Amino acid sequence: MKNFAVISVLLAVMLLGSGCYFEFRSSSTLPPNAPPVAQTAQATQTVQDSATPIDPAWKSPGISESSIALPSIADVVEKGNPSVVTITTEQIVNDMFSRQLTESGAGSGWILDKNGIIVTNNHVVEGASKVILQFSDGRTSECTSANVFRDPLTDMAIIKVDSPGLPALSVGDSSRLRVGDWVVAIGNPLGKGIRAKEGTISGLKVSLSVDEEESLHDLIETSTAINPGNSGGPLLNMKGEVIGITSAKISAVGVEGMGYAISINSAMPILQELINKGYITRPFLGVELYTVNDYVAYYNNLPVNRGAVVTVVQPGSPAADAGLRRFDVILKYQNKDISTASELLRELRNSKIGEEVTITYMRGKNTLTTSARLVTSPPPK
Repeated sequence: MKNFAVISVLLAVMLLGSGCYFEFRSSSTLPPNAPPVAQTAQATQTVQDSATPIDPAWKSPGISESSIALPSIADVVEKGNPSVVTITTEQIVNDMFSRQLTESGAGSGWILDKNGIIVTNNHVVEGASKVILQFSDGRTSECTSANVFRDPLTDMAIIKVDSPGLPALSVGDSSRLRVGDWVVAIGNPLGKGIRAKEGTISGLKVSLSVDEEESLHDLIETSTAINPGNSGGPLLNMKGEVIGITSAKISAVGVEGMGYAISINSAMPILQELINKGYITRPFLGVELYTVNDYVAYYNNLPVNRGAVVTVVQPGSPAADAGLRRFDVILKYQNKDISTASELLRELRNSKIGEEVTITYMRGKNTLTTSARLVTSPPPK
């Protein structure tokens, strides 16, 4: 037995030795007379040495010592903050049981003139029975609707207060803006008090449908965070000048960084007329309108599913003189097709006071044409 164990060990040693020898020979792909590995590396180095340089005389330009420092957002905020006003409103509303309740709202404004002229949005103060302003120095001022001058069509309003010596903001030129410019919005988001948020301009001359019947035009689109309560506040350039009036944002799941401001160049003529006259004069037809779609056509038994349906005709107005009635659907204005109420309102705004216009409409199954002479819009009631 001992001899058998010794023989087994010897056989195992011989097999292991021959296995190592076989593995080494089988893994080698070099021919018998292959050059040493060191010589191959030397050949590779020779190929690299033969590469052509791009530019032997090139030198790094280094870091510029004349770089212009970016303007500070803090400087813009410091300049703008004293001129921004927080606005709190109270409105009497009825609940589902016809009980009267007082509803509060919050918004922003900014000082256009040191003698107490405050700019804000119409939707901030519309329907308010009381408007309370708080200034940066702690002063407050309470106003009624008699101190508020509005233009719903452009969503702008002026509030007049008896507080001379207020710090007014400078007005910039929105026509010089470029996509990518830095801007700062200052306002009263969520009624939390004055806050500042920075962003850039992402679009110019943008149009936006605010609701079924109203659209805003020549808007500045910005990535600046806009929240409820910011409305009416200033959008400032890096000089601290007002180049827009914060007005709206798109609120939807998955949508971020799409806030809008009315460009100051579009706003100033409206603000000028509100200050000079107290209201905006426009060509006046004397109708209230609603856009026709499949739903509206079905439930009102209208003959078409497009156009602008007349919901109210004011007595003694050009529309009444032209024979228009409730539920007439206007399809053409001055031979231009009309698909929505906002299209007709836009065409009316582009008309002139005293101009005679042609209107094509449907009443039942009949297509009719009439004419109306536009007059000056009356003061708001």
